[in-house]
Amino acid sequence: MTMEAGPAITGGRTALGIELGSTRIKAVLIGPDHEPLAVGSSDWENQLVDGLWTYSLDAVRAGVQESVATLADDVRRRHGVDLSTVGGMGVSAMMHGYLAFDADGELLTPFRTWRNTNTGRATVRLSVEFGVNIPHRWSVAHLYQAILDGEEHLGRLDHLTTLAGYLHWQLTGEKVLGIGDASGMFPIDSSTGGYDATMLARFDELAAEAGVELTLADLLPAVALAGRPAGTLTAAGATLLDPSGRLGPGIPLCPPEGDAGTGMVATNSVAPRTGNVSAGTSIFAMVVLEHELTRVHRELDLVTTPAGDPVAMVHCNNGASELEAWAGLFTEFARALGSEVGTSEVFETLFAAALGGASDGGGMLAYNYLSGEPITDLEEGRPLFLRSPDSRLDLGSFMRTHLYASLATLRIGMDVLQRTEGVRLMRMFAHGGLFKTEGVAQRFLAAAIDTPVSVGDVAGEGGAWGIAVLAAFAADRSSGRCAPEQALADYLDTRVFTGATLQTVHPDPADVEGFDAFMRRYVAALPVERAAVAHVAVGRRQTADSEPTATVPTEEEPA
Repeated sequence: MTMEAGPAITGGRTALGIELGSTRIKAVLIGPDHEPLAVGSSDWENQLVDGLWTYSLDAVRAGVQESVATLADDVRRRHGVDLSTVGGMGVSAMMHGYLAFDADGELLTPFRTWRNTNTGRATVRLSVEFGVNIPHRWSVAHLYQAILDGEEHLGRLDHLTTLAGYLHWQLTGEKVLGIGDASGMFPIDSSTGGYDATMLARFDELAAEAGVELTLADLLPAVALAGRPAGTLTAAGATLLDPSGRLGPGIPLCPPEGDAGTGMVATNSVAPRTGNVSAGTSIFAMVVLEHELTRVHRELDLVTTPAGDPVAMVHCNNGASELEAWAGLFTEFARALGSEVGTSEVFETLFAAALGGASDGGGMLAYNYLSGEPITDLEEGRPLFLRSPDSRLDLGSFMRTHLYASLATLRIGMDVLQRTEGVRLMRMFAHGGLFKTEGVAQRFLAAAIDTPVSVGDVAGEGGAWGIAVLAAFAADRSSGRCAPEQALADYLDTRVFTGATLQTVHPDPADVEGFDAFMRRYVAALPVERAAVAHVAVGRRQTADSEPTATVPTEEEPA
């Protein structure tokens, strides 16, 4: 492999993808056959500062540099060459949120991530005015909430972007977004492939009514489809990525995308009636639609694939973090008994136990809400476990309950899509840390959505690989290695996933019945979770004059 990969690397016949996830920044280098040649990463954590979840831009730069440096080290170790150029590259990151800059490029307020749910008044008003669901985490909701709150920085606002858009701007000087990421900032008009002009004009009117004069179209990044060029790496951008100076400027970049879009690419789920579920810190489903939905549903976001096709998104803020907390407790207990077990072994043992648990969770209930959950109308969360006096507390049922809980909010949104709207799926692909233990969460997801669920080797490196594939797609189009009119779905089918191996699990009737019973209890007891939010204070919540910041430890990819 080294003899084949070395010339491809030195000759620039590669593509580099960088993705900023919620707990890890990852870089992947792929070869002409789209197979990974090297990887690098850097861990980071969000912080709760003054009641809002954020990451610092210094942490962005430091994490990207570390991930590229460890990638370059991996290239040297595996292939014996230096990484000095690539044929194309792209960046991806968590979608949505609020990054606001002035005309000098200075950040006006700390980055407000997708995780924040302080935009309730904005989402209600905008959803009514636009006639589409505007979720809490969308950039336009954050902007309008800032307007409603009369924030001082609005008078100096020059442009808005997402995390991927920010990094791309720093690397190329171009203020542009891939259409999938852009669709999480503001609604897209599928007929034009740009922001909806009518809604843009109405937003300007709403801002004026609140005393703020702006033209939103001038604040948002330009929109680009997959396969289009989106600038080249500048000298400053090259220094940002690689302060050692080995990586040179001039590399073409594809449009930056959000993690949902790169997840669709990484699972070959960009064609109608395909979908994927990604489960890590958050959990979300993306389903590519054949036709428009019949009406607005607050449980569903309407976004797009990187090629601009309409997608229904069920996004849940809370995923596997609470499972990890319980696994950490069991690990601590095992070590207290003198057993030095690894994290992977603990997860595998606990997940395997869940297979033998009661199909309905044995009367137990859990809510994995570390943060707010808009689908269930909660602006804050409190992790909660409860059971009735007659429920039996055994390990298998306990773990099945927590695995069911990690999928329960997703199920609420999928019910709207599948049962209310009648959307049919040919396949659902599952990826992310929740599905690493073979056959457990996959089986429970199949029961939750009553649909066959596939896992496999096609998303091994996740979204970083997905954006690298999009970079290769753009490079192949510009160089003539593929036809300029070739669709992304066809490119993936014929050039990328020809040898993919999948394992598919079909719903087990007993599991389906058990999950349905669990969901009836779960929905009925939601007032208990709301009462916990109302009556249990967060002891580590920061005040304006406090110095330390609280962090929630999360692991993006549990075993």
